[in-house]
Amino acid sequence: MRTGLVVFCALLCAAPAARAAAPDIVLFLADDLGLADCGPYGGKDVATPNMDRLARDGVTCTHAFVASPSCAPSRAALLTGLDPMRNGAMLNHAKPKADLKKWPAYFRELGYEVVSFGKVAHYAQVADYGFDRASHFKYHEDDCIEAAVKWLAARRTQKPLCLLVGTNWPHVPWPKEPPLDPSKLALPPTQVDTKETRAARARYLAAVATADRDLGLVYDAARKHLGSGALFAFTSDHGAQFPFGKWNGYDAGIRTPLLVAWPGHIKPGTTEGALVSWIDLLPTCLEAAGGKAPEKISGRSFLRVLRDGPGEHRDKVFVTHSGDGDMNRYPLRAVRTREWKYIRNLDPGAEHHTHVDKAAAGDGRAYFDSWAERAKTDPAAAAVVKRYHTRPAEELYDLAADPWEL
Repeated sequence: MRTGLVVFCALLCAAPAARAAAPDIVLFLADDLGLADCGPYGGKDVATPNMDRLARDGVTCTHAFVASPSCAPSRAALLTGLDPMRNGAMLNHAKPKADLKKWPAYFRELGYEVVSFGKVAHYAQVADYGFDRASHFKYHEDDCIEAAVKWLAARRTQKPLCLLVGTNWPHVPWPKEPPLDPSKLALPPTQVDTKETRAARARYLAAVATADRDLGLVYDAARKHLGSGALFAFTSDHGAQFPFGKWNGYDAGIRTPLLVAWPGHIKPGTTEGALVSWIDLLPTCLEAAGGKAPEKISGRSFLRVLRDGPGEHRDKVFVTHSGDGDMNRYPLRAVRTREWKYIRNLDPGAEHHTHVDKAAAGDGRAYFDSWAERAKTDPAAAAVVKRYHTRPAEELYDLAADPWEL
């Protein structure tokens, strides 16, 4: 009897140490950030020192993709580990099904405190996900970063932490007076080179710099208050709000930056080319926390690839976009392998429109109007505008030969 009691006490005393060994996890989300504009992925027009620093500290995933190129479906897929057609959030502004198990519930089962600051789900929808704390989720509530840093400094609980922080940048509205010279910027081949386009791109890149600043603030706070053993990941919900980006199945809309640092577990300064999807982040973080990746979700853990170096994960990723209300109503389905992209446009007879050209005011309209004006006399501009508005039922791209899907 005495021996059994000693063993029981030993196990009881060991339990807190076992729980404390679970790593703190921080996931930082940008909003409308194009991969090509990030320093670790070759972006040169704006400095992103904190992305560069995170890349040096961890692994740069070169082939990460979102499940949808619009906000609510993309984030719902992240937080459920389920494709949009399975979680119910197919349309932008839609919520996933209420009875689905979501990110916070999985981590609470492992003893975690699960907290969000900023735009993590689709604004106020975050209140329905079951976080222990969720705040600063209104449209461009930009003090969310400072609030997260302040909260981390004051936190005293010994529970492991799973913290999700979402900056609103570089989502519109972009800064009015960017500290960049528009004439010196390099434009992607999908854009028409006008004065208005360059001015818009300069404003967008200033917002990218703000997102990078926010990343640095949270990264520094995590290292200071959680220690070097925390797992820290950075990514974006989809591409930038430019033609052929956000709301589109092209890589400019669906290919996302993904940087992951975890000292002692992930080799710093490495690059990983495995195909991964946003639906894979939930099971990957769960496995890192010591849990088991759920078998019935769409996502699959790629922790092994992050830890062990170059490897394979998926042979293809799937993408869906179904529109939102009267805007961005051009439904598509896509599949992307390492070398090829296939897009099926479900309503090819309709004209393609988005906030870029249809919104009454705001970022995008002025420069797109300059494209339409240039198209009256410039055949190259006319071809870009036509390609924006009209698409065939099927599109197939050899990505090695045609990376911009032209």
